[in-house]
Amino acid sequence: MRKRPSLVVLVAALPLLSACGQPVPEDKAAYVGEWHAPAMDVELTKDGTVRYKRVTDGTAVGEVTTTINAPLRRFEGDNFVVGIPFLSTTFAVSTPPHQEAGTWKMVVDGVELTRVR
Repeated sequence: MRKRPSLVVLVAALPLLSACGQPVPEDKAAYVGEWHAPAMDVELTKDGTVRYKRVTDGTAVGEVTTTINAPLRRFEGDNFVVGIPFLSTTFAVSTPPHQEAGTWKMVVDGVELTRVR
């Protein structure tokens, strides 16, 4: 009979797996920074760490806060994929980073974000 790894071992391995992010490619350097909107924050570091927080109205249950702190896996066109193997999410970028009147903006998952750093 073959033993299965215990849940404790799997949970302990998650920080090691999450440290395996991909650095942001040079052609996507404009994505690097801290981006803000009233109910959403996204930070993407040059070394490939992504921090995300979004507050939405769950109507029946009140506000729902979603947070993700995970490594960058890859870019797919303008979109970026975050997470670990078998557990990832794609951030849909409908308008990539660009400057408007000296301010950097992009639209992620339908939300216009402004770069604050």
